[in-house]
Amino acid sequence: MLEALHLFALIPFPDIDPVAISIGPFAVHWYGLAYVAGIMLGWLYARRLVSMPTLWKSDRSPITHAHLDDFLVWVAAGVVIGGRTGYILFYDLAAVIDNPIRAIEIWNGGMSFHGGFLGATLAIILFARRNGIPVWSMLDIIAAVVPLGLLFGRIANFVNGELWGRLSSMPWAIVFPTGGPFARHPSQLYEAALEGIVLLLVLALLIFRFRALKTPGLVAGTFVTGYALSRIFVEFFREPDKQLGYLLGTDWLTMGMVLSTPMIALGVASILRARAAARRPSGIDPGVTA
Repeated sequence: MLEALHLFALIPFPDIDPVAISIGPFAVHWYGLAYVAGIMLGWLYARRLVSMPTLWKSDRSPITHAHLDDFLVWVAAGVVIGGRTGYILFYDLAAVIDNPIRAIEIWNGGMSFHGGFLGATLAIILFARRNGIPVWSMLDIIAAVVPLGLLFGRIANFVNGELWGRLSSMPWAIVFPTGGPFARHPSQLYEAALEGIVLLLVLALLIFRFRALKTPGLVAGTFVTGYALSRIFVEFFREPDKQLGYLLGTDWLTMGMVLSTPMIALGVASILRARAAARRPSGIDPGVTA
């Protein structure tokens, strides 16, 4: 059966060097370039959104270009610190307890999206309060651009041949260099499509067609709900982390599913709060100012 899965791999893994540029001992990896591309394109898109006053409540964006420029450092710190901390707590805690130095060995494991999400959210809240920006509006603008980072990040995972999927007999299955001699789902590309392209288009439709930024919290809630649903779906095709495997004795439940499930409740609650606040006669939600 496994040999058959190998034979069904009609699409060869692209022979792409993970190192994009190498000059002596200095090497630039595609993964790093993907993060830079995601951040820069997200920054440009966010600047475009805050430059369009008709998209915002009272036809005025509460966020300026200067705010976005300053926030780059905050969000980078939040994502890196939160992502690494989350990976340790959710996926690698036993190994780190045995060998604490492993906590800074980012090549042993890596980053957790859910940890990075929490770190970035904390950075957004602190930055917004410090600068007198409505928290929900700040959450909305960042949520609108995050799919760009997810798109490039997942493509980089594919180029690196990491985070591959479960065994598959689909005609588009791929034999990954680090995944054994068997065909697997290219789950990184599934995530790039759903968490990146589809979610980006859905949020853009809400923003430009339905003026969702005029209802603070609606874009952020939709992003959180959409990401969680996409991630849970793809987890059925993605190979679980080897140190955890499947949870609770099942052959399907993964840590990614467990961590994403509360995000659905959080996202739906954010959407309902936003809609309820928009229906108030004053149109003011006391919970979203500084």
